[in-house]
Formats: sequence, C-alpha cells, structure tokens
Amino acid sequence: MAEFLNTVSGTVPASALRPIVVRAKELERLPADQVHNPTDLFIAGRLPTTTFEIFRQTIPAGQSSDMQRHHHETVHYVISGNGHSEVEDETANWSTGDFIYTPPWTWHRHYNDSNEEPVQFLTIENSRLLNLLGVGRRQSAGLSTIDAARARFSEEES
Repeated sequence: MAEFLNTVSGTVPASALRPIVVRAKELERLPADQVHNPTDLFIAGRLPTTTFEIFRQTIPAGQSSDMQRHHHETVHYVISGNGHSEVEDETANWSTGDFIYTPPWTWHRHYNDSNEEPVQFLTIENSRLLNLLGVGRRQSAGLSTIDAARARFSEEES
C-alpha cells in the first residue's frame, strides 16, 4: 500500500490529456457491450483522478440498470427523476436530489419508475483505486432478479 500511495502526487498536473475541467460534450460514452443494460453511461475519464471514477448515467423511461455486484463502493446522486433500487434484500425509493449508496459486493439494480421521463445520475465509485491495487471485480447478471443472480453465480462459483 505504501508503494501505491507514493505514486499519488500531492498536486494534479493539468495537461491536454488530463484536464482540470471536462465539459459535458467531452464525456466518453461506454460501449453497449460494457454496460450490459439499456442505460446510457458516460465517463469523465479524462479527469486526473487517481482513486475514483465519475459517470453520468441515464436510465430511459420505464427501464432499469442490470443486476450487478462489484468490489467497489458506489454513490449515485439523482440529478433528475424518481425510481427505486434493490440492494440485496432491501428496496428503497428515491427522487431528485437524493443519494443512493451501494456497498461493495452486494447485488443491486436501479429502476426508473417513470414511463415518460429518464432518470439522470451522477455516479461516483472507487473502482479506479481497486483496479490499481489489482482487486477490482464486477459481475453482471443482466436484467434478472436478485434470486436469479444469486442462483446463477453460486453455481458458477461451485
């Protein structure tokens, strides 16, 4: 850990490749084969962050994210819209201005409850840190239920 921390600079050197400001039009859309659900996911990948990543996520009206789990923690800030999230055996409603916390390695899925308006999230996760340390892991069960995800991945792990 000390070796990793020594690589983290006390200042962020700005450059054309790693600017201090990334404009909305400069966000990079993740390819559909990396997202595994009908949402649009854009990363502010050029920001010079070392330990976390920031995304803008849109869930279309009446849609959801995939059922997934990952080693990193995630916080979604709801920019606009309303819906609910399943996190393991708990379901919670949320709306504009709320924050949604997803603990590490928990099955979860986020739903847009509107049939007319999209949901917009600002998503912040510490995946970059875990990937740098070589311990990042993610699993997607697609558009399944928690029970189906548990069953599928418990069989694969056996």
